[in-house]
Amino acid sequence: MNPGEDSGPGVLGLIDEHLDSIRAQLTDEQYQLLLTRLRALADTPPEDSRAVRRAFQAVRLSLLPLPFDHPVRQAMDSVRLVATAAAGPPVVLRTRDLLARLTAVPAPPPDTAAIIAAAERRLLKAPAFSAAELRARYGASPPPPELIRLADPRFGDRYPEFQFPPGGGTPYEVVLEVNRVLLADADPWGAADWWLSDNAWLGGPPASLLGVLPDRELVDAAAALVEGD
Repeated sequence: MNPGEDSGPGVLGLIDEHLDSIRAQLTDEQYQLLLTRLRALADTPPEDSRAVRRAFQAVRLSLLPLPFDHPVRQAMDSVRLVATAAAGPPVVLRTRDLLARLTAVPAPPPDTAAIIAAAERRLLKAPAFSAAELRARYGASPPPPELIRLADPRFGDRYPEFQFPPGGGTPYEVVLEVNRVLLADADPWGAADWWLSDNAWLGGPPASLLGVLPDRELVDAAAALVEGD
């Protein structure tokens, strides 16, 4: 990707170019999740830059399972060197073009609800506090709005444990800052996916690197995903 190239269309162009190898490297669930998020991006109003950025972020998250040496994964990790953020209309239009090519080959319609549910079940397997356990930490005070809160259909709200230091205490300040960058209030599942998935730039899942890497590196990695910086 050239330094002056917009990160959004550039990554989408590489997805188009390497679609066959992407399909080969992802499981059926992972590939269907990618398609689901591409459709959501294509349906986003182009003039709503915040919504486009959030939808594009979700597409990039769905590509994290690719091997570190895959051209699309390498391009995603190098986007932090690009000084421009993903622009709304070009990203949406490029996504619509990509989907038009994908749908030119007949395929069974994906069960979108089942794909999303499978991804959410995976994230709910991570250790988490219940709402009652969180109240025991905070008393009558409401938890910070930046905390990732995942709605578990069986057990109610769950707050992933990685957001807190071992042994108790308030959430990591860097977690709250990163969650603000990742728009966790609007997309808690996407934010949780970022924290709990391997990250080539950081060298592992960000949640496992709290207290290991400098806080600034975690913030910069999140900003690179959201802004394309």
